[in-house]
Amino acid sequence: FFELGASLAAALGLLGLILAVVGVYGVMSYAVSQRTQEIGVRIALGAQRRDILQMIGNRGALIVASGLTIGLLLAFAAGRLVSDFLVGIGPSDPLTYIGVSLLLAAVACVATYIPTRRATKIDPMVALRYE
Repeated sequence: FFELGASLAAALGLLGLILAVVGVYGVMSYAVSQRTQEIGVRIALGAQRRDILQMIGNRGALIVASGLTIGLLLAFAAGRLVSDFLVGIGPSDPLTYIGVSLLLAAVACVATYIPTRRATKIDPMVALRYE
């Protein structure tokens, strides 16, 4: 009976991680797509694609850093609340926190890079007419 509960908890944890990854990708992609007109203006005024990637990347890094900070604080607090239910692992296991944080940060970087690269490749006139 204990193994069934542990398997169910692991499956739900994996499902939660998948939902978090999809959510992070969606939010970051949306944030970049909202700046398509700005990117078009910058390209039309002579900005280099590398500069735009860096600008959007810095903004994405700020969003990711703030989200990870808040998320880690909340996860640490929640871990303390459910510490009695954890078997074989502590409520503040650094390997778990670091692993999940790195995974979500990597997804956010990819989610920022792909739409930004796509936006830098379109014609500035098309970007200016976007939406």
